[in-house]
Amino acid sequence: MAKIIIVSNRLPVKIEKAASGGFEYKTSEGGLATGLGSIYKQGDNVWLGWPGLAVNKTEAKDEITERLSEENMHPVFLTKNEIEEYYEGFSNETLWPNFHYFNQHAVYNEDFWAAYKKVNRKFAKELEEVMEDGDTIWIHDYQLLLLPALVRETHPNSSIGFFLHIPFPSYESFRLLPWRRELLNGVLGADFIGFHTYDDMRHFLSSVNRLAGIGNTNGQMNVGQRLVKADALPMGIDYDKYASAASSPDTLDREVRYRTSLGDVKVVLSIDRLDYSKGIPERLKAFEQFLEENKSFQGGVSLLMVVVPSRDTVPMYASLKAEIELLVGRINGRFGRMNWTPIHYFYRSFPLNALSAFYRMANVALVTPMRDGMNLVCKEFIASKLDKKGVLILSEMAGSSKELSDAILINPNDCNQLVEALKEALTMPVEDQQARMEIMQDSIKRYNIHSWVSLFMQQLNTVKQEQENLQTKPFTDEVRQDLITTYKSSKKRIVLLDYDGTLVGFHANPNDSKPDQELEQILEKLTKDEANHVVVISGRGKDTLEKWLSKFNIDFIAEHGVWHKKKGKDWRRFVDLDNSWQDEFYKVLEVYVDRTPGSFIEKKDYSLVWHYRKVETGLGDLRSRELTSHLKYISAERDLQVQEGDMVIEIKNSSVNKGTAAASWLKKQSYDFFFAAGDDWTDEDTFKAMPDKAYTIKVGVSSSAAKYRVESYKDIRQVLTEVTS
Repeated sequence: MAKIIIVSNRLPVKIEKAASGGFEYKTSEGGLATGLGSIYKQGDNVWLGWPGLAVNKTEAKDEITERLSEENMHPVFLTKNEIEEYYEGFSNETLWPNFHYFNQHAVYNEDFWAAYKKVNRKFAKELEEVMEDGDTIWIHDYQLLLLPALVRETHPNSSIGFFLHIPFPSYESFRLLPWRRELLNGVLGADFIGFHTYDDMRHFLSSVNRLAGIGNTNGQMNVGQRLVKADALPMGIDYDKYASAASSPDTLDREVRYRTSLGDVKVVLSIDRLDYSKGIPERLKAFEQFLEENKSFQGGVSLLMVVVPSRDTVPMYASLKAEIELLVGRINGRFGRMNWTPIHYFYRSFPLNALSAFYRMANVALVTPMRDGMNLVCKEFIASKLDKKGVLILSEMAGSSKELSDAILINPNDCNQLVEALKEALTMPVEDQQARMEIMQDSIKRYNIHSWVSLFMQQLNTVKQEQENLQTKPFTDEVRQDLITTYKSSKKRIVLLDYDGTLVGFHANPNDSKPDQELEQILEKLTKDEANHVVVISGRGKDTLEKWLSKFNIDFIAEHGVWHKKKGKDWRRFVDLDNSWQDEFYKVLEVYVDRTPGSFIEKKDYSLVWHYRKVETGLGDLRSRELTSHLKYISAERDLQVQEGDMVIEIKNSSVNKGTAAASWLKKQSYDFFFAAGDDWTDEDTFKAMPDKAYTIKVGVSSSAAKYRVESYKDIRQVLTEVTS
């Protein structure tokens, strides 16, 4: 029976050696573990990951594996060296700083990269132990970027989802990684790729376009033969869990004790893991400046700062910890009094009820990371505010800021703005606090962790369904015979044929694609049959089509539907179009021609085409990605469409396409046989316009709305030869 397999670097349990010599199993309280608990604990579903301990002995591994299997978990055992090089090394010293825009801290080490590849392969191998055909795989986070493609290699039809829990950087940052293409291709093994914010998704799609040469339409990409989709799905929290914890007797008891210890002060709360991306020193400096500039608050406000230990044996983190403690000591020494401590600093973890008590008693939550994928602390703070009193100061650089616009949003690099935000928060009227808090609570209550999980799985299932809908079947001998039989028995036929790539092969010079003797013989026989209505529907200009094919009894649709011509009649425009944009865009294309030897421009009546088939391999791909990005930017406010074809980029009016043109032809007469053939995504509109009983054939192996596929234009010629023989 098909199941769901969740894969992450860590399991939702931590294993530690017990004093008695055995093992202790501690359940994770994290948001991801809570949200996915509704999935992996059901039926035969499994969560696969590292259990948090380096285990060497086979007996111990067997014991742990058996124990975890009872909880629907499967361990991936890592050696101490793998943990150091794959996790501490590549994941946290290479990817983490790059993805958070701290490239000055990034380490580019080939040994780390080798370990990262090795561990991702180890995860793939362990997946083989539990994976069966039909299973759904949901892979999480930056430690496993290569895994989707590794799974795809052995299970090409699997349903694979991937979610990134940290920011995805802009192309300018991501391109610094020596292994950037391998990482992208790894992620593209997934069917659905999720990010916390639209910006993260946009940066990913930009890098895919510029580094992998794959464009997108509204987040949808064609990766080989698969439709792949990327989207933004901000992660929520278990709202009820935190709201319930905030009202528990243990939490209330702790709050009374903590408030008594702190005295009669307003509390500003800061909770973060030790990391340079969190902006903790900057936060402390802003609090120091606040006390300097607002003497009336001295003695009346305290900062409760919790820093959760993380990697403090690494020199950089040890240095950060020392800097934080130096600042805390300096500020307390400078402003502290016998009856007042400005900063209460704790370098340790706290249980949920203690954190809940902190959330309850805090007047202000200070969540100001320099860069963060989402940051759930701010959402936990909001859920814990049962009386709706309290103010959230939130960094614009946190993913959660896109949802929580009723917080006081600040730029964490602007110390003065943070100081002003503190003053505003501490003096905000209660009714304003409650109004803001109510809006934010409604938001995170509605879109909680369970909604996030459900929505991700729905999106993944939708993508798989769309893939199936677009999947074309091979043009088998059985289909061929059925087509021929239907053709022979029909009385009125319409045949819609694309030209380049469908009737002829591609040439470095487009003018060399004129019909050869074989094609002319095929068209001669096809058009002589009075039962056949043949329409060549092409992106070519009207003059070229007429020059090459006018001797046959053929109707023409040129420039993707702009121009129409019936045999013996004059050309006419399908709709009135504006081509005043061409001069401006032509100048842009000329710049790229100058920079790209071998490229050239083809100017049509209502479109422009940049050809790069003759350009040096590599350079053409690079320039095409640059040009596509440039054209999409300058055409964003206009009724224009940028199309990427086979070694061409075309700019045309978006109000017409081959589909609308084909539909107009289909309405003119009653047909009992329908046939359409094309080779690129501009022909998809034609396929979609055809009736269900039509024979539609895609040249090439990519996903298509066509029913069948063949390998090359020679196969189309063979089909046309057979039906007319």
